[in-house]
Amino acid sequence: MDHFLQREGVLFAEEVSLEEVASCYGTPCYVYSRATLERHFRAFQEALQGQKHLVCYAVKANGNLAVLDILCRMGAGFDVVSIGELERVLAVGAEAGKVIFTGTGKREDEMRRALEVGIRCFSVESESELYKLNAVAKSMGKRAPIALRVNPDVNPQTHPYIATGLKDSKFGIPATRTLEAYRLAKRMDFLEVVGMDCHIGSQLTELDAYREAALRLKHLLEVLAQEGICLRMVDVGGGFGIRYKDEEPFLPCAYASLLESVFGASNDYEMVVEPGRAIVGNAGVLLMRVEVLKQADTLHFAVVDAGMSELIRPALYGAWMDILPVRKREDVEARLWEVVGPICESTDFLGKERSLALKEGDLLAQRSAGAYGFSMSSNYNARPRAAEVMVDKTQHFLVRERETLPKLWEGEHRLP
Repeated sequence: MDHFLQREGVLFAEEVSLEEVASCYGTPCYVYSRATLERHFRAFQEALQGQKHLVCYAVKANGNLAVLDILCRMGAGFDVVSIGELERVLAVGAEAGKVIFTGTGKREDEMRRALEVGIRCFSVESESELYKLNAVAKSMGKRAPIALRVNPDVNPQTHPYIATGLKDSKFGIPATRTLEAYRLAKRMDFLEVVGMDCHIGSQLTELDAYREAALRLKHLLEVLAQEGICLRMVDVGGGFGIRYKDEEPFLPCAYASLLESVFGASNDYEMVVEPGRAIVGNAGVLLMRVEVLKQADTLHFAVVDAGMSELIRPALYGAWMDILPVRKREDVEARLWEVVGPICESTDFLGKERSLALKEGDLLAQRSAGAYGFSMSSNYNARPRAAEVMVDKTQHFLVRERETLPKLWEGEHRLP
């Protein structure tokens, strides 16, 4: 459930009309609902309340400080993949002890900063990383807490670009090498082996792949225990799908039941989950305005003031995301439109064959844009990035100013 609803033909975010938002902040503009963010995070907390757990929000989905601040206040942990994401969560007052640092190519400076602030755990993705992290920790006189990310070779049945648990993926350590990798880690003086990590993909709507991965983790944990390597944390990753069109994703309570069935109701492990899209995806929309209506030989184009520089998911993944008029029209007939942006690329589209009643100047809202929308946006074609707005009941707040043109070349230098 989210809090974007039509009222008398006008689309609202909670108690605020999106027409009012566009009037105040212009377009294109990302608009988020605080009530939706809180509802979705709370669903994970409540589902897992019977187990030792930590819900670590995946910052890569949307790292706006207002989003992070709301989740921090609710007790969230954070999954970060860069020093920039780490500094973002620290900037909103997050406890470093609730931060897990994942990612395949951590630099030494990133490792140093994470050790300096005392993060909860590094998710280590290769034997090479074990050596590097051990050396960094030794130079600082610290022990680095680690979990090895296992690649269980499970097919999550999702888009190949967001499948991360297959044997040919760049992510994680193959399950066939896991035991040797743990033995290696245990021999290193400046590593503290605390857990096991796994993440098989993104936008998963069925539980079968999760169950298969969990069973493989359970087996590996038992093998490790027989060797005297006893872990206290199992990070089962994220990737929980949301509804974009007609998907029927499982609920957090169903996932919690799966974990209980595999690992037991009162197991010895702290269960860590890393939802990103599932919390913020349907908590945001991209607000845009129709600039030009154009007819080609066989297609009708609605050219809007947002494009793949604002929202690349349709162009990158072929993602389908609903597009709604902010105010329904009764004075023109609906027809099929190709909703495209102004970017100089043929792949610059936001939606194809959408039935809409439109006139130039109309406002449109692209649904389910809270995750991997702004966070993947760019300045391609020298376009300033969009503003971001948070709605809280009857109030709205500018939580990121629209970039100005001079900002685009700030830090650049001409030759003397």
